[in-house]
Amino acid sequence: MTTALSISRSAQAKGDTPVLFLSEAEVKTCIDLRQLLEALAGGFKALAGGKVVNPARPQLDIPDAGYSLAMPAWMAGMHLTVKIVNVFEGNIARAIPSHLATIHLFDPETGMPVCVMDGTYITAVRTSGSAVLSVRELARRDAKVATVVGAGVQAGQHLNLLPLVRDFAEIRVVSKEFSDAQALAAQHPGVVAVSDLEAAARSSDVVCLATHSYAPVISADWVRPGTHVSSVGVAPPGGELPVDLIRQASLFVETSEAFAPTPVGSCELAGLDPQTGTELGEMLLGLRPGRASADQITVYKAMGVAMEDMVAADLAYREAVRRGLGRAVAL
Repeated sequence: MTTALSISRSAQAKGDTPVLFLSEAEVKTCIDLRQLLEALAGGFKALAGGKVVNPARPQLDIPDAGYSLAMPAWMAGMHLTVKIVNVFEGNIARAIPSHLATIHLFDPETGMPVCVMDGTYITAVRTSGSAVLSVRELARRDAKVATVVGAGVQAGQHLNLLPLVRDFAEIRVVSKEFSDAQALAAQHPGVVAVSDLEAAARSSDVVCLATHSYAPVISADWVRPGTHVSSVGVAPPGGELPVDLIRQASLFVETSEAFAPTPVGSCELAGLDPQTGTELGEMLLGLRPGRASADQITVYKAMGVAMEDMVAADLAYREAVRRGLGRAVAL
């Protein structure tokens, strides 16, 4: 009896636990973009195959300021992963990102904390990574011209990733303010800033929407047969992607949750039958078709799922450990 009691009491004392902390700069250096695309592809397959625990994300609203989301995920071979992301649009006027995040890893056998890392960069790169993965899988093999619409964080990540999936003859960037497009293009050799969005869209094989627009930024009749369009912008109640384009195209999504009410789902997909959308993982597993013809218009709409954070954080953590990066802090 005494022994059992002493064990019970000692089990309540966790003791100092070393937890690895990774900064934004360290996370950036630990994620290889080609490896990220492959990890995302594997994650989407696992998600479609029912191998990922990916529960609904609770939302905490801060009136007139922003909101906070908790995004947990786990699958065999990974740490328990929870991202806390705070979305405060007023931050843009303060010259800090509107999306700020941390990612927390826990041992799946004990629940003990293992790592805390910056999640702001991961949120950006995994979102654009999933969109560019859709380009890799759904754009025509002979696609030569891509246009990125937007000049923010997501647009910049698209410009880093697009050259990895196609040998584009030209990559363009368009923004509401031409000077912003010029500034972004100057950071990416070979990228051209253009001012005429309609002309750019009409002559593109791939159109990547990455804005914070509350209304469609392109028209469906600008999109020529055979084009692939991706959209990562989230701005309810409207959104950047024209609904009439969705209705005439073959639609691809991360999961069927994209059809749920906002903030989990996409405002542009509200009211549509979830069966009209193919999950990327279903397509990658060969369970449902991808591009079927050269003149087919394909559309990918992203909302972000915790699986993406999990696989990206796993890449960063493993590489940081391999290279001895980060700082261990006792908790």
